[in-house]
Amino acid sequence: MYLTPQNILLIGSILLFISVWVSQGAYKFGVPALILFLAVGMLAGSEGVGAWFGHHQGIVFDNPKTAQFIGVVALNVILFSGGLDTKWRSIRPVLWQGVALSTLGVVLTAVSIGLFVYLVLDDFSIAEAMLLGSIVSSTDAAAVFSILRSSRLSLKHNLKPMLELESGSNDPVAYLLTIMFISVIQHPADSLWTLLPVFLLQILIGVMAGYLMGRVSVWVINRIKTQYNGLYPVMMVALMFFTYSIADVLHGNGFLAIYIAAVFIGNRKIVQKELILGTFDGFAWLMQVVLFLTLGLLVHPHQVWAVLGIGLLISVFMIIVARPLGVFITLAFSKLGFKNKLFVSWVGLRGAAPIVFATYPLIAGLEKAGMIFNIVFFISCTSMLIQGTSIPAVARWLKVSIVMPKHLLSRKELDQNTEVIEVKVPVDSKLIGSQLCQIVFPQGARITMMARHGEYLVPNGQTQIHAGDHLFVMCQAVDQPEIYRMLD
Repeated sequence: MYLTPQNILLIGSILLFISVWVSQGAYKFGVPALILFLAVGMLAGSEGVGAWFGHHQGIVFDNPKTAQFIGVVALNVILFSGGLDTKWRSIRPVLWQGVALSTLGVVLTAVSIGLFVYLVLDDFSIAEAMLLGSIVSSTDAAAVFSILRSSRLSLKHNLKPMLELESGSNDPVAYLLTIMFISVIQHPADSLWTLLPVFLLQILIGVMAGYLMGRVSVWVINRIKTQYNGLYPVMMVALMFFTYSIADVLHGNGFLAIYIAAVFIGNRKIVQKELILGTFDGFAWLMQVVLFLTLGLLVHPHQVWAVLGIGLLISVFMIIVARPLGVFITLAFSKLGFKNKLFVSWVGLRGAAPIVFATYPLIAGLEKAGMIFNIVFFISCTSMLIQGTSIPAVARWLKVSIVMPKHLLSRKELDQNTEVIEVKVPVDSKLIGSQLCQIVFPQGARITMMARHGEYLVPNGQTQIHAGDHLFVMCQAVDQPEIYRMLD
């Protein structure tokens, strides 16, 4: 079955619904939802379920250019949404570590994987091996944001903002390395040293464009008044794509510009901020589903199966050697302990971004492009399955996690420093029967409202706590672990 203007909406809506439906079991079984979206695309593809009942009955999609375009659009939205949710107060203490991982760490990972591929694959030139290493050198923002934010896992020592900062800002370096080595393969006479100034210039322009467009976007959103609140997210979408495009026109890195602009906007007061954040969270999920479905449709499973052996070998090397090597060298002078660095090494998730980057060699018509794409696809799937499913267990094993209590019902951010959490008092809580005036909360934490038997009440110092009460606690984010322990 071929996609046509007449059937694409029908097929797309069915695949979207199936993806959302199967994702409901992702958290229950500890499987990243993204890998399930990918599986749905593969099962619906030309070699999927449909093909089992007849010749070419699956969805036939073999257009790397279209997949690349969808990938670029989706990565824009995913990076922008992640940047909007990134709090400056959280990333400031780990800024240099995150930036170092997203630059030097990516380069070290690319080089080590490239050298390994060159040594184990006789038919790969050094440039082709480095190209493969470059494509899989960065962690994937979609995978990291999705897994860290959808789990009930909270990490110590600012590990979460550092990992999110790294994943949100390291795609540009991997992208530039990919383009550089494609150029070297196509034009062997070119030297990497001649391309290095272009590399640095793209980074610089991307940073400047992102910062300036962040300021412009805040000014525009706060100055242009509209009678319809729903138009504010639309305006932000326009500013987002304009930021990427203007950086690209100026020969800068659009992905980096997008992320920096989003971080700037997310840490400023803007009109309808809560509406914009909520809308982009939905957009990001939609783009993740569409992106992984598209990549699942694009791949041919039998071709991936053909590179199973070498793909598994490279995956093991990347997880066990390349990623830890890059992390430990990059963070050699940081104050992070051994277990923290080991955990950072483990959260080197590969996902959609490397697969999207792997379409560039296909479009360029390189000789090894097909094999590179299939190897990258296998590596990304392996990473999400092995690393993605085991992150909570590894965090507990290394004792770097604060597991959210089951009675935490919701968290709502009021500003950059303050949140309101809703907690249900368990039947075995030691606070049952206590008056609020007898509870010593961290400084600045207050129970602002209670819900009992479906009715809301404003408590005072003499109000007693009963089992099953819903407590709405206004507190600083840093105080939450202590509050959780008190309410257990």
